[in-house]
Amino acid sequence: MRKTWLIFSQAVTVAVAALFVVATLKPEWLHRSPGSVVPTISINEAPPVPAVAAPSSYAAAAKRAAPAVVNIATSKAPERNPHLDDPWFRFFFGDQPSQPQMGLGSGVIVSPQGYVLTNNHVIEGADDIEVMLSDGRKTSGTVVGTDPESDLAVLKIELDKLPAITFGDSDSLQVGDVVLAIGNPFGVGQTVTSGIVSALGRNRLGINTFENFIQTDAAINPGNSGGALVDAAGNLMGINTAIYSRTGGSMGIGFAIPATTARQVMEALIKDGHVTRGWIGVEPQDLTPEMAETFNLPVKEGVLITGVLQGGPAHRAGVRPGDIVVSVAGKEVTNTAQLLNAVAALKPDSTAPIVVQRGKEKLELQVRVAERPTMARRGR
Repeated sequence: MRKTWLIFSQAVTVAVAALFVVATLKPEWLHRSPGSVVPTISINEAPPVPAVAAPSSYAAAAKRAAPAVVNIATSKAPERNPHLDDPWFRFFFGDQPSQPQMGLGSGVIVSPQGYVLTNNHVIEGADDIEVMLSDGRKTSGTVVGTDPESDLAVLKIELDKLPAITFGDSDSLQVGDVVLAIGNPFGVGQTVTSGIVSALGRNRLGINTFENFIQTDAAINPGNSGGALVDAAGNLMGINTAIYSRTGGSMGIGFAIPATTARQVMEALIKDGHVTRGWIGVEPQDLTPEMAETFNLPVKEGVLITGVLQGGPAHRAGVRPGDIVVSVAGKEVTNTAQLLNAVAALKPDSTAPIVVQRGKEKLELQVRVAERPTMARRGR
């Protein structure tokens, strides 16, 4: 009897130890019954996408694009003080020598014929423009045409064997793509910086009238304006134009005009000396959700027309203040920038359908497009 009790106690001890081990390591075993269903979690069984190894060097891209990027030095005669002709003013203050205003920027050679693409604000008002190539050659540049509303300009230089950059497809850019910024920051000489595309389609920044910027964190500083933004193969993707900064230096937020837009403006300037854009004569304002809710509007997106030019194209077509434009020539518009770009793309003297929401009624109006008047460059 004693031997049997000893065997029983040992068996119980072993069973308790086994139960403890199972409860610690495999607790789910204790909750399963013969007819129970074990819950499963659906996961993506596809193999993970391997990370793309970045090249160890972008020297090939820089070597291909850098020769086409030039430095631009401008000078402007100072405004003459009208009091210098007054002998009493000269007696008390003497002859005050005036120094010419100097400016530095960058540009991109886009054609072996000597056409150079740059920013309008780089050469605006300049009396003398000197273009310096990366190979050390210098020459004067003449203005072919300027477009203040897109802040682009085209120069012409007369030199032989000019390196020309290759235009890339900026419409194919994606956020995260590697880009290089090439220019002449602070006048120190040609410099290449690298980064990625941070965002696309930036607008309503108050920099230009027509905005569709590529945002990048590649270092862009004063003097880089007009320089090239290129991809990892050295193709031109944009013209560096502006930065957001509280210090005057790069803070990782730079803006470039897409190469597609720059090319269209460049070709128009070379052909006609100016850019022709459509115009309908309205004063637009973004439609906010609060406005749509307040006036109980059936649409939540669009552009509110707050003013219509008397006798202008939109007025003749029947557009009224208070109308909400929802599409232009078949393209939906949800903000003022989209409306401006859509109208500007229309050819003058053509007729385009514009869909407006007027109260509960949706109307399609046929507008005879006029040519946009020449505008002065907005303050930067």
